[in-house]
Amino acid sequence: MKRFLVLLFCLFLAVLITVVLPRVFPMQTTPSYALSSYGEGKSLLEQTTTGISGESHEINMLYSSGELIGVLSDKSALNRFLREIYRSEFEADFPESEVSLGTDVYLTSEQTFLNYENIDEKIFNYLKENNLFTLKCTGVEFSDDKGVYAEIYVRNEELFNEAMNSYMLCFIDAGELAALNRGESVPPLKTYGSRSVGITVSQAITMKEDYIEPEKIMTDSAQVLNYLEYGDNTEREYYTVKKYDTVAGVGSKNYGLSATQIMNINRDKITSTDQILSEGEELCVTYFTSPIDIIVTKETMKKEPIVAETIYQTDPSIREGETVRTQVGVDGSKNSLYTERWINGVLVGGSLTSSVDTLQATNEIISIGTLQIPGVGTGTFRWPVDNPFVSCHWGCYWGHRAIDVQNAYDHYGNIYAADRGVIEENSYNGVNGNYVIIDHHNGYETYYGHMNMRSPLQVGDIVDKGDVIGQIGMTGAATGPHTHFFIMYDGVRQDPCNGFLPC
Repeated sequence: MKRFLVLLFCLFLAVLITVVLPRVFPMQTTPSYALSSYGEGKSLLEQTTTGISGESHEINMLYSSGELIGVLSDKSALNRFLREIYRSEFEADFPESEVSLGTDVYLTSEQTFLNYENIDEKIFNYLKENNLFTLKCTGVEFSDDKGVYAEIYVRNEELFNEAMNSYMLCFIDAGELAALNRGESVPPLKTYGSRSVGITVSQAITMKEDYIEPEKIMTDSAQVLNYLEYGDNTEREYYTVKKYDTVAGVGSKNYGLSATQIMNINRDKITSTDQILSEGEELCVTYFTSPIDIIVTKETMKKEPIVAETIYQTDPSIREGETVRTQVGVDGSKNSLYTERWINGVLVGGSLTSSVDTLQATNEIISIGTLQIPGVGTGTFRWPVDNPFVSCHWGCYWGHRAIDVQNAYDHYGNIYAADRGVIEENSYNGVNGNYVIIDHHNGYETYYGHMNMRSPLQVGDIVDKGDVIGQIGMTGAATGPHTHFFIMYDGVRQDPCNGFLPC
């Protein structure tokens, strides 16, 4: 019984000391730093305790990068402060947004018996002086099968879509893009040319609401477009236009870019691949290094030649070693439809979809007194490569007295003899690399440069029109795979596109 009375008396003293006495005789407060339930810790702003409550209550503690700024007296006042900051400092540049706390600023709550001095204004001033705010914006994530590899922040989704549309227009006609976006079919081809039948982005683009520091948010379409074109790449190389330069010539001399590519990356200055350039003008020659791949599927209708064959037949009335052309060969023509795949404005492949003959070829008939094919040319020429595309015409830059011919679908494909003849030279020089000259024994010679390796043919070998004489390459001073091709007549160079080939 005595032990019980002792315990009861101790309990009474504890209640008297912790509850009754503080209310009857309030304690004199002294400066103290904010306390947490995990122990004492100094805050960034000095804040005193004002007393001890008889009951525990919740407090809101504001932290920055793990350091306590201070204890908020009124959480709703913080929300009012953030709304006022948005209205006064950000609304003009970021309409329809809102302000939140900085990326590393956060609130925690806990229970305590301590009361704290109201320093809300000091806390708000600290946030303002240190610019500890984020703004609501649109986060744009770029991802592939390996996950997210890039992210940007834009003012809103409409701004990104506007820039994305501008970037796509580098590679597709505006009317075609609008039709495809509406889910409509692009009108079929009625003549030679191309139409876009599909456009996709290889990577996934995801947009979501996010909060980030204002200086990290792109606020105009030009910023977003520049990112879509070059990503984080800030390096640019420029070329100074020289006298007689053409758009195609500038591209040919700078990494083998096409005239269209030069136009795309300088569209503020160039609106056509045939535009006359001004001497001294600075042009960008750094092609897009976009974080995404715009894939455009095109249908292209081309008029292509049906090369007339040469038929040799023996004639016992003709002396051995002599030849007589008994029928002149005339090339025919066909309409060929190709499906092409373009990535960021660069043709990466194509396949023949259909072909319709529009003019039958008339074969050339040569009557000979021997079965051996003579090395005498016909005087008419075929393209030296399949799927020909002239990337640099005669005179496309100063001193260029030939045409550069590519195979649009097989960059390292075969090179063919443009007419019958005899191998006159098979050699190498530092400008045109491995080259072959064919003498057609009728006043004409043809030249084929930049072969990927020396031709296996020997000087003196007889070749027929269309025989393979080597493969396309980029030996010598070439910036891309092509054939440097020209025709000589009586020792004078001739432009192959000047009445010899259907350029």
